Amino acid sequence: MNLKTQLITHLNQIVRDRDPYIASGGHFFVQQYIQTSFAQWGSVEIHTFKVGAKNCSNLILNLPCQAESEKASLPPILIGAHYDAVPGSPGADDNATGVAVLLELARMFATEPAKYPLRLVAFDMEEYGLLGSADYAAKLKEEQQPLRLMISLEMLGYCVKTSNSQVYPAPLDKIYPNKGDFIALIGNWRTLRDLICISRCIRKVGVSSQWLPVPNRGLIVRETRRSDHAPFWDAGYPAIMITDTANMRNPHYHKASDTIDTLDLDFLTGVCEGIEKGIRKL
Repeated sequence: MNLKTQLITHLNQIVRDRDPYIASGGHFFVQQYIQTSFAQWGSVEIHTFKVGAKNCSNLILNLPCQAESEKASLPPILIGAHYDAVPGSPGADDNATGVAVLLELARMFATEPAKYPLRLVAFDMEEYGLLGSADYAAKLKEEQQPLRLMISLEMLGYCVKTSNSQVYPAPLDKIYPNKGDFIALIGNWRTLRDLICISRCIRKVGVSSQWLPVPNRGLIVRETRRSDHAPFWDAGYPAIMITDTANMRNPHYHKASDTIDTLDLDFLTGVCEGIEKGIRKL
């Protein structure tokens, strides 16, 4: 099975207007598509939360670890991606790429389990203030459910190989490359070893990768908090965001022009392969 082809198949279904209010038809279609994809590999749990009078849904698939793994009783690794998009944008990079990779990881780890149990979550209402992940992180904390690690897949498919195509919040511009041709991993201090491990695995498949540990829940550099990992940082969990850095590189961010033809599909495929290898290595 060709991974790139699989990712394109998912993108063709997910990339459409899907704002939960203004494009509720598209939003519902994508929700059903994710649920059907997950359901091939196990029973899908729906975590419902309210935003005003609106019922919203996070979709959850739990996958067991290797049968002989001594880690069976250990906390799961949670891998999440948000499936909503901003009004007026088909959201190819933001965040159809993250969801497509999430669905492929579900297939890979259902077929050949990892050492850790995995929990794959498609989050709703990220664009309205990380509402789906905040509600879910609060629930896990309240129930005192531990996690080995939380990984947020946030925009994974935009790559530019020209100089000065990458910008940063200060002072990171002094440290990191000015070409937007890498995938970034941003974690809290507790994830330092995981950042290095996953980053190394991504480089091994031929994709450039940079990693950044941030102190104090990312409050010093606010840009590091702009995805579903942030509520997990706030709840005290080890969490990582994997990202192509959004508007610091991608001129189509939150626009009608965020379409499949702007993506680098080889880059996206490499990122997916590298993440799979990294999770297996943990």
